[in-house]
Amino acid sequence: MTTPRTLPATEPTTGTAPRSAQVPSPDLAPPAVVARDLTRTYGRGANTVHALAGVDLDLPASRFTAVMGPSGSGKSTLLHCLAGLDNPTSGSVLIAGQEIGRLDDDALTRFRRDHLGFVFQSFNLLPMLTAEQNVLLPFELAGRRPDRARFAEIVEVLGISDRLGHRPSELSGGQQQRVAIARALVTDPRVVFADEPTGNLDSTASAEVLGYLRRSVRELGHTVVMVTHEIDAAAYADDVLLLADGAVADHLIEPDTDTLLHALRREA
Repeated sequence: MTTPRTLPATEPTTGTAPRSAQVPSPDLAPPAVVARDLTRTYGRGANTVHALAGVDLDLPASRFTAVMGPSGSGKSTLLHCLAGLDNPTSGSVLIAGQEIGRLDDDALTRFRRDHLGFVFQSFNLLPMLTAEQNVLLPFELAGRRPDRARFAEIVEVLGISDRLGHRPSELSGGQQQRVAIARALVTDPRVVFADEPTGNLDSTASAEVLGYLRRSVRELGHTVVMVTHEIDAAAYADDVLLLADGAVADHLIEPDTDTLLHALRREA
């Protein structure tokens, strides 16, 4: 069965810059993340920087979306605003039926804990805990019992079942990132946001981590939104959004590295 797509503009392009969001038809599954007229401005007067300039997005559920663009294009700002890690200057973000901009700090913290997963470049594992304890940390913090069957499935898919008793210092960089991915997935989040997840890894470990992210989408049904500057990393995604000057300039479906390179050169 083909997964419905509800990304920006009417149809994916290789040259036309889409600016408005496509509204899903009633027979399509609702998007995982909806952004409307999202702006983010820094500074004032002559020093004003428009990091986001009215972004409209419908990010599809159960797909792997990569966000790329030249330095200063707004890709990290977009991810942080979508994930509730930064406040947009204007506009709205809707996840799981909740407009996250309407939540106070405590409610937003609980929402992120219950509905979102995060994978960062620096792994963010606690060194005194084992891999298993790091994976299950969200449940410990929330005072909830983990779903052991789900835990077992995720660590099996990510290939870390035999490393659960090891501390981060006893794991390779790729293994540490897979532990971080397991921690992001174990609570069954609506969306997993990954910010340059392969930035600290060599090419072999990067390929492993990206392969596992893709498997989490295809085998576990997760929705992954990843910011990356690496063409090889973006080629693992189902959808690639190219940003330029704070706006979506292009949407590519399952592009290969040559297609991505050509598109990035055009937008540079």
